[in-house]
Amino acid sequence: MAEITLVIGATARCSDGYSGEVKSLVIDPDVRVVTHLVVEPGVADEIRSGLARFVPLDHVDGSGEEIRLRYTEAEFKDLDPAEETLAVLVLGGPQVQLLPSGEGWRSAGGPVADGRSIQRIPDVDLETVALVPETEAGTTEVAAGHDDHVHATDGDIGPLWALRVDSSDGRVTQVLLAGGYLELEEVAIPIGHVAGFDDGIQLDITWAQVQDLQPSG
Repeated sequence: MAEITLVIGATARCSDGYSGEVKSLVIDPDVRVVTHLVVEPGVADEIRSGLARFVPLDHVDGSGEEIRLRYTEAEFKDLDPAEETLAVLVLGGPQVQLLPSGEGWRSAGGPVADGRSIQRIPDVDLETVALVPETEAGTTEVAAGHDDHVHATDGDIGPLWALRVDSSDGRVTQVLLAGGYLELEEVAIPIGHVAGFDDGIQLDITWAQVQDLQPSG
């Protein structure tokens, strides 16, 4: 079984060099399979160049801190948006409303601009709402990102850092944390100890049992 490590916050690079950042991983909780990566484009120097996209796992190569996508920039931008942004702005006169990503900008009485190229505007309070796809069976999938923590039965043991998956089918094999909470370089927890994906990742073992799972030294 070949495994890859999907790191949240990793650089995601298209075949023509266009890049973004992995913001979260989309999981089908029923079968514990990663189906998509949520990639936010153009985040170098904290400047993004559009809405995040759902990238199917079968178009992902590589592992670790840089992940390669089997798309060009144009193909990536044609993928389904993974978020929509809503706000009402006043820009020196007419009211301008930012509509869901598929609809885009529309000024008062004006035409609708392409929502796929929406820029993030400094000093403007925009509400961005993450979207999560449904499985073929109708189950709502779960997006796991840096804001999600891993919880032992006796408390929080740290933020999710990455998931290790079987590259052939996306099945999750391990949940990975940065090791700061447990004074280890990396904390790896087998998927068999994951009880659920509600409000973060819930384990069926204690903090001490997590420590016992880690290799010594």
